[in-house]
Amino acid sequence: MKPILVTTLVLAMSLDGKIGGTGGQAAHFGSAADRRHLEMQVADADAVLMGADTVRAYSTAFLIRDPELIEARVAAGRPAQPLTIVCTRQADLSLDLPFFGQPLERVILTGKHSRSRAEHYRGVAEVWTCGEEEVDFRLAWEMLAQKNIGSLVALGGGNVAAQLFAHDLIDAVWLTVCPLVLGGKDSPTPVDGNGNLAGAPRLRLVSVERVADELFLHYRRERDA
Repeated sequence: MKPILVTTLVLAMSLDGKIGGTGGQAAHFGSAADRRHLEMQVADADAVLMGADTVRAYSTAFLIRDPELIEARVAAGRPAQPLTIVCTRQADLSLDLPFFGQPLERVILTGKHSRSRAEHYRGVAEVWTCGEEEVDFRLAWEMLAQKNIGSLVALGGGNVAAQLFAHDLIDAVWLTVCPLVLGGKDSPTPVDGNGNLAGAPRLRLVSVERVADELFLHYRRERDA
């Protein structure tokens, strides 16, 4: 049974389906409208999930900056920023990253083989060990639900998104299509991994909005009744 935790994947991609450049380059091609859209999605969530490569590429987590959105969260009894979870197989993120100085609560999500890394993050992040070599996302989702996390926004990267889809944990997708072409056969895509055409999940298009030259697509996951 799927844990009671609504998970939304929020990404921006180029016309040719890329979310970043080759070699782990961060992508900054979204417009002000896209950033505002992302900020509103994050402001509505209890938690945010990112892969370690995404944190390395950007060096920081996405912060809510709009005072009204922060005030609304605090007025509702929520922290100013959502819990930020970083999924990492090796748990080897450098503490020199600006991410570890940002004003938010952090969780390092990893497998049991990296449990010894907990001391490395003492004082800056809580370490959750779920699974053995790989992260057991279903177990992680159960832990989140037990901590009253009811909504989560996943911000990538492609390997994390692939694992969430593989475990049928994605409920909705917000995808911004940006008017540029990045190219690169090894550039990351919204969902990487090994692929599974036979078991490809189906999603239903809920809405389409055009803002200037960008398209904002909203999908919901279709599941058998």
